[in-house]
Amino acid sequence: MLKSGNGLLPFVHGIKLIHFSPYTSTALHFYQNRQLELYASKEAKRLTLRQLVYFGRSMNEERLITSANYVRTELPVRIAHRLRDLQALPYVVVTQEGVAKVYELYWSAFEKFRQFPPIKTLEENEAFCKFMTTLLDEHAPVIPNLSLGLSLSSPYLAPDELDSFMRRMLISRISRRVLAEHHIALSETFSGRGRQTNGEPHVGIIFTGLKIKRSIEHCAKLLNESPLWFADSAEDINSSRRPEVHIDGHTDTSFAYIREHLEYIIFELLKNSMRATYTEHKHASSLPPIQVTVVAGENDVAIRISDQGGGLRDAQNQVSKPSDLFSFSHVRNATRLEDSRLGALRTASQSEQGFRGTVDEQVGNWQKAREQESLALNAAPLQVVHPRIGIGLPMSYIYATYFGGRLELVSLDGWGTDVYLRLPKLGTNLEGIEL
Repeated sequence: MLKSGNGLLPFVHGIKLIHFSPYTSTALHFYQNRQLELYASKEAKRLTLRQLVYFGRSMNEERLITSANYVRTELPVRIAHRLRDLQALPYVVVTQEGVAKVYELYWSAFEKFRQFPPIKTLEENEAFCKFMTTLLDEHAPVIPNLSLGLSLSSPYLAPDELDSFMRRMLISRISRRVLAEHHIALSETFSGRGRQTNGEPHVGIIFTGLKIKRSIEHCAKLLNESPLWFADSAEDINSSRRPEVHIDGHTDTSFAYIREHLEYIIFELLKNSMRATYTEHKHASSLPPIQVTVVAGENDVAIRISDQGGGLRDAQNQVSKPSDLFSFSHVRNATRLEDSRLGALRTASQSEQGFRGTVDEQVGNWQKAREQESLALNAAPLQVVHPRIGIGLPMSYIYATYFGGRLELVSLDGWGTDVYLRLPKLGTNLEGIEL
């Protein structure tokens, strides 16, 4: 039984009664909502990269309208499954800071998509694209809010249960953003407002001839230009000293993939390797290079990143095995409940900017930090930094596995770390959505 007269929403979860704060008042039917049940009973229509490219390659008005209506009807189904996941959380998790806000955002998006009328004209498609762009901006704080709430809930959830929930939520979120951003990009190209891509062939957000070496060099250049890849360090750092990045192997390899996903993974891995290498060799006369090897296999592309940063199992990481760095559970990764980490998540969750999981976002944050430093006359260099929220490696893992790839960390304790990234290159793997 639901009551909303006092602005609070009690609802039954088993035999427990849960109260949300007043800002959840639009979610009047948290349980037993017929529309939600209807959409949650449907299967998501998963796609492959090849299907996304094939359909978007010869775009005309009819195909664009078809794409718009597919996105319009598919996204509420995917959101409905995640709303059900949120409803299944235990009482102590639902009431944690951030979780209710995520539910409210999802419920609002579900209702808006469900009620959006069928699209029949280019003008209506233009309005639909603007609608989706607004929602994408509104949902930018979802990941830090969700990560904050689940980090605080970590003592009450088994590690496997917590990580499985977060994986489903993040994979689904990526899938929805891919569909929305891909359709928006197709619409912009069709209308003659396509994005600048330096001449690289692409269909929507998928680059059909993505050059891996160029992406690695781009990420290394961005990191070398910024003094903030060691942003959380309390030590005195000579920001002019950076490890070089050497690339070998099949350096002419190209394949069809979402460039934003690949470069986010590479950027995060190189950033971690640079930080570890500097910390391990800060008193040496020179820093050992980071070696990146590219191998083009028959069915996939492999990238190995090797550093001499001392390995992963140390007092700072507080993990028993490297894969625990992908976990959101404090049992596997004790840093999840550190005050500095929780504080950074609170800051990000309260910001309209939120967290989008892109390289451009991080570079933009660093540029803002530089501007703040220049205004803070009494601030020491690097005093104003963007706090680390501990999502980089877990998000890299999610991006890697979204279309069936793999990401593995191998720690050579006392020497360094080898990271192995494998991504399918045939484009035939379905999205890794879990229902």
